[in-house]
Parts: sequence; structure tokens; C-alpha cells
Amino acid sequence: MKPAYLAVATVFILGLLLLAPMAHAQQQTSDAKVDELVRLLQDPDVKAWLDSRKAGSAAGPAAEQDASALADWDKRARSRYGGIVAAIPTIPGEIAAAMRRGRADAIDHGYAPIVVLLGGLVLLGAAVEAVFRRQWSHRASSSPVAAEFLPIAVFTAAMAIVFFVVDWPPLVRIVLLTYLIAFVAYRCLSAAVALATPDIGLRRRIKVFAGLLFFAIATATLGPPLGVPPPVNQAISFCFSIFLFALALEAVWTRNSSSRSRKLALSLCLFAVWLLWLLNFKGLAWLGIFAMILPPLLRLVGRAVERAMGDNRKDLKAVIAARGSRAVVIAIAVAWLAMVWHLNPDSLAHQDPTLSAITYGLLKSAVVLLVADLVWHIAKAFIDSKLQTFSADPSAHGGEAASEHRIATLLPIFRNALAVFVLAATALTVLAELGVQIGPLIAGAGIFGVALGFGSQTLVKDVISGIFYMLDDAFRVGEYIQSGSYKGTVESFSLRSVRLRHHRGPIFTVPFGALGAVQNMSRDWVIDKFMLRVAFDTDIAMVKKLVKAIGAEMKEDPELAPFIIEPVKMKGVEQIGEFGIELSFAFSTVPGHQSAVRRRAYTMIRDAFRSNGIEFAQPTVQVGGEEKAEGSAAVAALRSVQLKQQATEVPK
Repeated sequence: MKPAYLAVATVFILGLLLLAPMAHAQQQTSDAKVDELVRLLQDPDVKAWLDSRKAGSAAGPAAEQDASALADWDKRARSRYGGIVAAIPTIPGEIAAAMRRGRADAIDHGYAPIVVLLGGLVLLGAAVEAVFRRQWSHRASSSPVAAEFLPIAVFTAAMAIVFFVVDWPPLVRIVLLTYLIAFVAYRCLSAAVALATPDIGLRRRIKVFAGLLFFAIATATLGPPLGVPPPVNQAISFCFSIFLFALALEAVWTRNSSSRSRKLALSLCLFAVWLLWLLNFKGLAWLGIFAMILPPLLRLVGRAVERAMGDNRKDLKAVIAARGSRAVVIAIAVAWLAMVWHLNPDSLAHQDPTLSAITYGLLKSAVVLLVADLVWHIAKAFIDSKLQTFSADPSAHGGEAASEHRIATLLPIFRNALAVFVLAATALTVLAELGVQIGPLIAGAGIFGVALGFGSQTLVKDVISGIFYMLDDAFRVGEYIQSGSYKGTVESFSLRSVRLRHHRGPIFTVPFGALGAVQNMSRDWVIDKFMLRVAFDTDIAMVKKLVKAIGAEMKEDPELAPFIIEPVKMKGVEQIGEFGIELSFAFSTVPGHQSAVRRRAYTMIRDAFRSNGIEFAQPTVQVGGEEKAEGSAAVAALRSVQLKQQATEVPK
């Protein structure tokens, strides 16, 4: 179809659309015109042309909107920077005016100046803290954390009581509250640094930087309530940022023992963060700050917890303290990023719904990962501590030992299953927070699981067989089992196999599906039987008495008594053989100790038989004949043969 025809058709359609109301008011549209309109609208070329026009009209406003947002940001940035530069000379005057307003508010209500009130509250808290230290110095806690933070808690409580009891004027109240919070935060950070590192120089630098930072944040927060114009407030923050940037650079180049290239890279990172903050990309600036300070800060927190816990660094409480403190630090960082992001609605990222959704999704995902990491490490530490407790208590017997061995068998499998569950749940939750539709993923995973089940039936058989072995309590860690040609002590489990240590050293890794019937040799008790042959003329009654005495003596042995359930006894005569009488003996012991008891029984029985003249039966051969003549002839013939052999030998 020609373009002219498309243009005519379009004009005709638009004319109909525009004139339709008036035409309806005057007269009814004829059926022929309606049919013509429907035919034109159904024409493929007309549809394609209209769709292209719609796409062009939609793309145009979107591009214009993006350009407009960028232009608006550029305009706001230029206005902001111009205002900051112009406001720098007015900073002293505005600060003096703000101080006069605060002073007037305090004096008008009958109070002293704010500086005096703030100093009085701090002195009051310090006095109460000094009394507390003096009274409780002889009861000082052995925990370094309590020794550092309890005085700060008393100091804060004393100031808080006075602050909330007195009805302060509005400006006085907000100024006092802001600077008191900053001061308490500074003291808490100083205490944490004192616990984390013994380096006095590093402590001093961190305290100076933190003090300036908290003072800058408090001052910038008080700007709007005290009537400081926004450009002046931004100029004050800009000046503080220069000082903080200079302190950070000085620390990098004087305290850091890294190479020159690493120092230069750190300096460039600091400059990039400062520039992002200056360009009003506060979210990215704080993200860069946390990316630089969180790794060393987490290490400092870990050291502080280790110093506080002392020798108990690997128990459950230490793991909870270490991981919990790190989680608190990361949670504070994430919350701060969320607050900064929320309080800057004019940033470019807020103009794009997709980018805004991704940002909030990343923040939520960080919280999910944090919770998952904390849950996993606490559960892992609990399971490992239980396993260590069971392995360190080999003296348990009876029902207690059975329960401990069963738990020690199931805990590793539960730990592996928990790891898979936490990993899968965390991954799905993170994807959901990032806007990914996890429903199709779960459905696809289900289909894939079915296909995997059909394709790997052996693996499924091994896993399911292992589950039923555990439910049946067929064996536990530390038990000696035999299945077919495999035998050994159970060392560990996985989801699909069991690890057996043969008594000679080799290790067998046997899939559960290949075990079959299992012979467990370590449950409840063991009956051991052995046979001995004695001569035909042996006194059987004496043998029985001797063995009974041996069993009683072994029962009194402190080394063997804990493992003997029934002492060794003679059961009786099993059979009369060609060389002697076979006697059977038996005893009952705790599983795994029958060999030691049997060896001792062999030794004691041999000594008792020798002392009482009882001989063990030995195979003998007797040669005899009916007539002496035949015997003499045989001896003579044998002698003749020997003489002939000696005569034929050649001397060497």
C-alpha cells in the first residue's frame, strides 16, 4: 500500500473520530461509512502504520522524560554548588546567629545558656560514673566488655533521668538531645575500639576521627531547627567533610604499612567517596564508605569478642557473641543505607522505578543473607559442640551411651540437610526480593527433580535407603558393622553413603543402597565361645572348678571388670574326638571388648592347667604289631637299608 493512501486513510479515520460526536448529534451514521471504517481498521498495513506511530509517540515522551530528569539534576546540582560556594563566607555569621537564637530561647525560659546546660549534664553523668567506679571497683567483672560499657551505661542513665525530668524549651531540648546522643555514641565507639585493638596510636586516630564525625553529624542535624539556611548548612557539612577527608588521607599515608600503590589506591577510593557525597549521590557515597570500613571493622569486632571470651572462643556462646556482634554492625550499616536512600527522594535513582525497586531489593536481600548467615553459624556451632561433647565422653554406657551415639549419628545428616535448606531458602528469598518471579523457578525445579529422579534412580535409592537406615537405627557412629564383604567401624555419614574404617586401616565408602542386610556387632552385649581339647584321663570336674575360679578372678580385675557381663564358664563336653575331649567355654562382655577378655582367659587357663597337671590333648601316632619276630625283622631290614645308604655316600 502506498504512503499517500496511508495518509489519506489516517486523516479519514482521525476526521471520523473527531467529528463523531457532532455527527451523532445531527444524524445517525450510515451503515456504509461504518463498514468502510471497520474495513480500514482491519487492514494490516493500516494497523502496522498506526502501531509505529504509537511506538514513536511513546518513545518520544520517555526520552524527553529521561533528558528532563538529567537536566533537572544538573540544574539542582549547579544551584547547590553555587549556593555552597556563596554561603561559605557567611558561615561564621550564621553560626553566631544560631547560637544567639538558642541562647535567647534558654534565657527567655529562665535557663542558663545551652553550653552551660550541656556541660552541666555531662559533669553530672561523669560524677555519677565516678561514684559507680569507686563503689564497684572491688567487684569489677571479669568480663572486659562489662568493665568498658557498664560505666557508660551509668553515665547515660544519669543524664537521661535529668534530661527527661526537666521540661526544657523546644530549641534547648533538641540541641541537648542531639549533642548528648552524639557524645554517648562517641564514648561507645571509643570503648569498642579499646577492646578491639591495643595499639594506642590507632585508638587515638580513630577517636579523633569519630569525634569530629559525630560532631559534624550533630551540627548538620541541628541546622534546620536553629534556622540555619540550607546553603549555609550544606557549606558547614562541606567544610567538615574536607577535614574528615584530610584525616583519612593522613591515616592512610602515615599509619598504613602497605605499598605505595596500595596507599594510592586507597587515597583514590577515599576521593571517589568524597566526590560522590559532594555530587549528592549520598547512597553511593555511604556504600563506598561501608565497603572500605566494614571489613576492618568486622575484624576489630571479632578480636574484641575473642578477647572478651578468653579461652572459650569456640563454644556456642562465643559463636553467638561473635556472629551476633558482626550481624549487628552489618544491620546498622544496612539500616543507615536504607535511611539515606529514603531521605534523598530527589536523586536520579528515585526517578527510575526499576532502579529504585532493585535498590530496595538489594537492601532487603542483605538483611536476608545476614539472618541466614547468623542462623547457619549458630546451628553449626550447636551441632559441633554436641558432637564434641559426645566424642569427649567415652565412658558412657547403657541407655545414655545409646542415646548419645544415636544423636551423634543423626546430627551430621541434620547439619547437611539444614545447610541445603538454608541455602535454598535464602537463594529463593533473595531472588524474590530482587523482583524475580520464583513461582516458575519452583515449578521448573519440581519438573527437573522428577526428571532427575528418573535419570538417577541409584542416587535416589541411596538417599532413601539411608533415611530408612537412620529411622530403623540400624547403626550409629562408632559401631562395628558388617554388610557382605564390607566391615569396619562407622566413622561418618553423608546423604548417600556411610564411611567404614576397617580394623586394619582401610576405609570403605559404601552407598546406602549397596548395604543390604547389616550385621551390627556393637549393640547391647556379645557372647564369645571357644573350644579346648584335653587328654582322655582329665578330671572334668576339676577343670570346671578351675575355670569358675578364673572367671571370678577376672571379675575382680579393675581393668576387665567394667566390660564383663557374665564371667567365663565351662559349658561342658562338646564331643570326644580322636585325640582327646573337647570342652566348650563361654562368657559375655560389652561389645568390642571380647577379644581382650578372651586373651586373658586363655593365659589364665593355661597357667591353671599347668599348675594342676592337666594336659592339653595332642595328636599322637603309635606303631605296633602282633608278633615280636615280625617287628624284629622289620627293624633289621630298616637297619640294613640305612647301612647301605651310608656306604654309598661319597665323602666330601
